[in-house]
Amino acid sequence: MATKSILKNVNINDKRFAHTFVSALEEAAKTKYEPMQLTRECTEITGDKIKEFFKKK
Repeated sequence: MATKSILKNVNINDKRFAHTFVSALEEAAKTKYEPMQLTRECTEITGDKIKEFFKKK
């Protein structure tokens, strides 16, 4: 995530939106990160290999 988006000011003028925003923050705080096990092999491709990967000539 870009730093600029983290530091951005948010002005909420409607009570309903403020309540929704606070509720979303509270729910996010309750959510725990669960690590995932990758089931597929990851390979980095560059240059001409990208065209080959997508079958472009």
